[in-house]
Amino acid sequence: MSQSRPTAPSRKLKITIVTVGSRGDLQPYCALAIGLKRAGHRVKLATNENFASFVRQFDLEFAPIAGNTQELWQSNAGIRAIKGEKVKLLSDELFQQQLESAWIACIGSDVLIFNVLADWGYHIAEKLEVPCFMASVLPLSPTGMFGFLRFGQIAKNPLKKVINYSSYLLVEFLYWQRYRKLLNHFRTETLKLPPLPFLGRRFRKKTPANVLQIPVLYGFSSHVIPRPRDWHKWLYVTGYWFINQADDYQPDEELEDYLEQGPPPVCFGFGSMTLPNPDKLAYFILEALKKTHQRSIILSGWGNVGRTVGIKDSLRAFVRKEVPHDWLFPQVSAVVHHGGASTTAAVLRAGIPSVTLPFFADQPIWGEKLTRLGVSPPPIPYKKLSTETLAEAIEVVLGDEVMKKKAQDLGQKIRGEDGVANAVEAFHRHLGLLQDK
Repeated sequence: MSQSRPTAPSRKLKITIVTVGSRGDLQPYCALAIGLKRAGHRVKLATNENFASFVRQFDLEFAPIAGNTQELWQSNAGIRAIKGEKVKLLSDELFQQQLESAWIACIGSDVLIFNVLADWGYHIAEKLEVPCFMASVLPLSPTGMFGFLRFGQIAKNPLKKVINYSSYLLVEFLYWQRYRKLLNHFRTETLKLPPLPFLGRRFRKKTPANVLQIPVLYGFSSHVIPRPRDWHKWLYVTGYWFINQADDYQPDEELEDYLEQGPPPVCFGFGSMTLPNPDKLAYFILEALKKTHQRSIILSGWGNVGRTVGIKDSLRAFVRKEVPHDWLFPQVSAVVHHGGASTTAAVLRAGIPSVTLPFFADQPIWGEKLTRLGVSPPPIPYKKLSTETLAEAIEVVLGDEVMKKKAQDLGQKIRGEDGVANAVEAFHRHLGLLQDK
C-alpha cells in the first residue's frame, strides 16, 4: 500500500473495536485503536474485563466483555488446552454473557471492528445497521494458496488449491453448527433479528447491505505472508500493528546493568502460556544455557517461568515479568518463544533469529513459517523439548550467519512499513472518508 498519507477524514466516527483473547491477541488491536484515535475518531475498545488497566494506559476508552482470560488460561481447563488436549474452554453461559456485554458496549457506534474470536460482531452490526470490519493478524479469508491455519505451506497443485479453499468453508460451517443455537437465540431474543439458516449466513436469502461484503484489515506483513491473488480487493494486508513503547520505557538499573555486563543475552518469553510445570521448563533453559555458555533474560509472563531461578543462576539468567519487546529485542542475540502471532511479529521487526517452542493453535504454523523464511531452525514442539534439543537450536541461531542476515533483512523491510497508518488509510478509503489536500 502507498506510504503517502491523506489528510484527515471528512467525518469523525464513534468506533468500537471488539476483541477477545490473550494479551498478545489484544495488543495489535490497541495499536489499531491508537491509530484511529490519532486520526480524530472516538474509539472504544471492548475486550475481556481483566484488560481494563492495560487498555486505559493508552488513553483509550474501555468497555468490559465478560470473562477473565488470565484466570481462564491459568485454570485446569486452560492448562489442559495449552497441553494440546481437547477441552471446552468457553461455557455456553459465558459465551452468552460475552454476547450480551458486547451488545451493550456497541450501542451507539457508527462503525464496528471485530476480531475472529468476536465474530459475533457481525450480528450486532446488522442490528445497528452500521458498517463493520473484521480485523485479524492471521490470514482467515478463503484462498486456494494455503489451507486454513496452514499459511506456512504454499500450494501449486490445482487439486490442493480446491482442498485449501474448501477448508475455510468447512471450519466456518463447523463453527456455526457449534454456536448456531446460541447465536440464533441472541439474534431473536436480544437483537430482535430473524434467525440465520441451518447452513449459516452464506446461505441467507437476503443479506443486509452493511454485512454483505465485510472488509478485512489484516495486520501482518506481505513480506511474511504474501497476499493471495484470489483474495477480493476489500481484503487489506496492511503490515503489522505495533505499539511503540520503547521511547517511554524506563528500565530499572538492575536490568540495564545486566545487559551491559556481557554480550547480548538470549531472551526467553512465552507470553500468556500457562504450564502445568513451569519449573521443568526453567530447568531445561538453565541447563541449555550452561551447555551453550550463554546468558539470558527470562520474561516470566503468565506462566511464571523462571520463578525458581536463584542466586547461583543470577549471572546466567535474569528474570522479569515483562519488558516491552520493542525495547528489549533489539538488544538480545536471539529469542526463544512460543510462536504467538504478536511475539513472532516483534521478533521479526527486531531483525533477529529465533527458536519457537509451539504449544497449540496457530503457534506451530508460525514456527513453520519462520523456518521457511530462513530466520529460525525447525520448531521444537513443547512436548519434545529437552535440554539437548534446546541447546542445539540455540547454537544454530547464534552460529548461522546466513540466518542472521536473513533476519536482519526481513526486519529492515518490516520496520519500513507503517501497518497502523496503512490500516487507518484502508479504513477511511473503504468508507469513502478521504479528503484531498
